[in-house]
Amino acid sequence: MTAPAPTMDFGRRFSIEATRPDANEVAALAAILPAGTEVYFTAVPTVGLAEIIQGAANLRKAGLEPVIHIAARRLPNEQHLKELIGGLRGEADVRRLLVIGGDVDSAGPYQDALAVLQKGRLREAGIETVGIGAYPEGHPRISPGRLEAALDAKIAVAVAQGLSVHLVSQFSFSPERILAWLQQLRASGIRLPVKVGMAGPTSVPALFRYAKRCGVGASLRGLVSGAATGLIGNVGPDRIVDTLAVASGLGDIAPHYFSFGGVVETARYACEVARRTHGETRAMAHPS
Repeated sequence: MTAPAPTMDFGRRFSIEATRPDANEVAALAAILPAGTEVYFTAVPTVGLAEIIQGAANLRKAGLEPVIHIAARRLPNEQHLKELIGGLRGEADVRRLLVIGGDVDSAGPYQDALAVLQKGRLREAGIETVGIGAYPEGHPRISPGRLEAALDAKIAVAVAQGLSVHLVSQFSFSPERILAWLQQLRASGIRLPVKVGMAGPTSVPALFRYAKRCGVGASLRGLVSGAATGLIGNVGPDRIVDTLAVASGLGDIAPHYFSFGGVVETARYACEVARRTHGETRAMAHPS
């Protein structure tokens, strides 16, 4: 039996997250990233409707593809969601969203991401594609069983509405854990594209802060233990990229970079990885 082919060109297609990118950052991204690269506009509590819509419009004008985070539990009412999507569609031609729960106590009508998918009428509003959050290391507040059931329900609701669906995973620092999770996902019958979350080049102290906040401290402790305790400067996800670039049978996967160390620096790193992995897979396909 012929072994499944490795994941060709992993790294060449990627997406990147940006938190409140200003005009200078957007211009820098446009000069670095390939046209049409997906830039996810992160949902933070202090960003209002006008700033989100303007930020998406800036990304669109720069030739990039804005993907907007919708944090369910941060939506105060249904009108807010309607105005947000209406503005995004009208001002920035946004057709792609990442729908997440948002790790805050609910204050409005949407208890979780599933509720937004069920009640938000996204397809009617002109949204074509939704990303759904997934968790290679589990969720600190949700049991594995509930997490799996919720993922299945969100996929079913989105597909039933005619939305194109992909998964966006929480970042992890363990290539072994990410690989095992992807294999389990495929074995369970979920064949959707997966954007594999990984932290772009970031200082170790900053990584610890974000890892603790997001519940992925275990794999980070593994990264900096033993021989790695001498790490200085910024640490990137090279081991994860190298592992997934030669993995077999994982289907449609691509990197999704969290830009904790700065979005422009992360963009440069992502483009370098794309050049490196594309060159390596071409060499594999055409050995001398």
